Amino acid sequence: MSEPILVARHLVKTYPQRGGLFGLGQQKVKALDDVSIQLNAGQTLAVVGESGSGKSTLARCLLQLLPLDSGEVQFQGHDLAKLSGKDLRAIRRDLQMVFQDPFASLNPRMRVGEIIAEGLLIHDLGTASERQRKVVQMVKRVGLSEADLQKYPHEFSGGQRQRIGIARALVLEPKVVVCDEPVSALDVSIQAQILLLLRELQQEMQLSYLFITHDLRVVRHIADQVAVMYKGRVVEQGDVDSLYHSPQQEYTRNLLNAIPGRRPLAGLAAAG
Repeated sequence: MSEPILVARHLVKTYPQRGGLFGLGQQKVKALDDVSIQLNAGQTLAVVGESGSGKSTLARCLLQLLPLDSGEVQFQGHDLAKLSGKDLRAIRRDLQMVFQDPFASLNPRMRVGEIIAEGLLIHDLGTASERQRKVVQMVKRVGLSEADLQKYPHEFSGGQRQRIGIARALVLEPKVVVCDEPVSALDVSIQAQILLLLRELQQEMQLSYLFITHDLRVVRHIADQVAVMYKGRVVEQGDVDSLYHSPQQEYTRNLLNAIPGRRPLAGLAAAG
């Protein structure tokens, strides 16, 4: 049985929203409303829901990129809110993120080699030659070449840019990777390639994934556990097979029924 590596308890996050006459009034909208989840070591927890359900807010709160109103996030038993700046910075190496938009998430003025090496520099890991060796190994592992390190992001396709984003996150050898809709901006033909790459890397590097998505086709082939979100709350959670075969909530059934033909992504079924 896997041990929990990332645990969130009773998370609450509100945003102010203007309303009323001429927009002068202000009310609070709960993006997270008493959310509790658990990610086990070496597994993938998919967080599923429509746009506006609170998925991305959850991802950013777990990584301490957004402050919580209340609740607790523990990583390997450490309460992240209670860590000093130095200790939190050290733990950030173990908590990395792959972003949704491979076009917006890469600095267009930096070469690919600089982009991948940036985290190693920030965390002051290794000598210059050691960093270079790790960057070369990582860029090859995600299916690109050493020559690509000298290029700029605009010279690559969307799928290739997402490979660069994955390399940037994994070069630090993290324990947990938050994947925020990592294939939603890609062509369907490329999505399966990126998902297979993520799955292979998970096995090789013993990674734990929190996988944010609105697409239940993806979940079937990447996740061990699923949490379904609706209007800031987790309305259903459990293992993948149970969710697909006997969903408990009407909202979950509607999400499943919305899958076109209930067919998996091409290229994933055979490999699954």
